[in-house]
Amino acid sequence: MEQHARPAAPARPEETRRRAWKQGAWNAPSRALIPATLVSLAGFTLFVLHAPGIGYLLLGIALVAAAVLDRALFRDLLLIAFGLAVMSLVPITTDISPAHMGVMGTAMILAVGVPYAVSRFAYRDHSITFPVRSGPWSRAEKWYLLAVVVIGYALLPVYMLGTGVYENWPAASEPDDIARLFLGTNGLGIWDELFFICTVFALLRRHLPMAQANVLQAVLFTSFLWELGFHAWAPLFIFPFALLQAFIFTRTRSLSYIVCVHLLFDFVLFLVLIHAHNRTWIDIFLY
Repeated sequence: MEQHARPAAPARPEETRRRAWKQGAWNAPSRALIPATLVSLAGFTLFVLHAPGIGYLLLGIALVAAAVLDRALFRDLLLIAFGLAVMSLVPITTDISPAHMGVMGTAMILAVGVPYAVSRFAYRDHSITFPVRSGPWSRAEKWYLLAVVVIGYALLPVYMLGTGVYENWPAASEPDDIARLFLGTNGLGIWDELFFICTVFALLRRHLPMAQANVLQAVLFTSFLWELGFHAWAPLFIFPFALLQAFIFTRTRSLSYIVCVHLLFDFVLFLVLIHAHNRTWIDIFLY
């Protein structure tokens, strides 16, 4: 009697996560690397070097190269380029006036919303998703949340006050100013994850090995926050943070978790900013 092989047991979630992380290598041949790198370099040029002419030229070259190499690559890089271009057209500052928050907030919504809508309804590939809930958090993940608070408490006062970078943020002492600062800080933190991780990283990951896609999104992540006001030696901790956020998202597939990580760090940042401009307030930091 002919024997039929039993179907292989489905991989456990942890095995799937590990495979997703290990997939690809730095030296893996990929035609997508050059156009994708040009897009990342364009973001650096736009947000750090403040050279829009060169930045847009790099975006154009990247898209032309992608169109020649691979139609799917072109479509995905076009979505990233759109988001970068939209954000480059508005002042990226920490101004908490209602007018500026409205302008920058609108650009942020377009930078995330348009690529998502095009991917879902025009491309119909659902490559951009926002998985809010993907199962209970592990004990290690819960402990990491506490570690984020401790690291923020130890790092941010030394950085913000030691370098004077806190002056790039407005002095908020009135209730309405404090409320807008809190809203802006948290809103931007959520947007960072929606755009750089769930959009840019997710799109790059379709064409590049994990490590390459991660570095390219981290360059954009760091460049944008530099433009926002995180100067001096901020890239030394923002770049690793961006890498780690994409790594965690790959393992957990949980937007809610990486947003929680980011908002805990930003809450400490918010407290440090209030203290930096009002030294007798929230006097709990060591620096």
